[in-house]
Amino acid sequence: MDKRKQTGQQGEDIAASHLIEKGYKVVQRNWRCSVGELDIIAENGDTLVFVEVRTRSSRRFGSAEESITPAKRARLVELAHAYLQEDESDRSWRIDVVAVQLGPGLPQINHIENAVGW
Repeated sequence: MDKRKQTGQQGEDIAASHLIEKGYKVVQRNWRCSVGELDIIAENGDTLVFVEVRTRSSRRFGSAEESITPAKRARLVELAHAYLQEDESDRSWRIDVVAVQLGPGLPQINHIENAVGW
């Protein structure tokens, strides 16, 4: 596995643990369809939460949060709709972003609820 994939996997593991600690139930990880991939699908009470995880090992190219482009936001909404169609779910839902900054010491985690409007 290349360095970039390792960093991404590490960030997803950290994000999943963070969500569980906050009381979320992780339903699925790395759900794929023809449109792309959702990193984490979780439940927070009655709400289905689609979580995009962004991980950075340095700030050389900006923060993890800054890497969510308008095109990525649109893709996340499209992915959420694809999942809901397949799941035939009528539940409330939202898209969160969990930004993980790796470095010396403990990772910094920034969980942004309802980060992507639809």
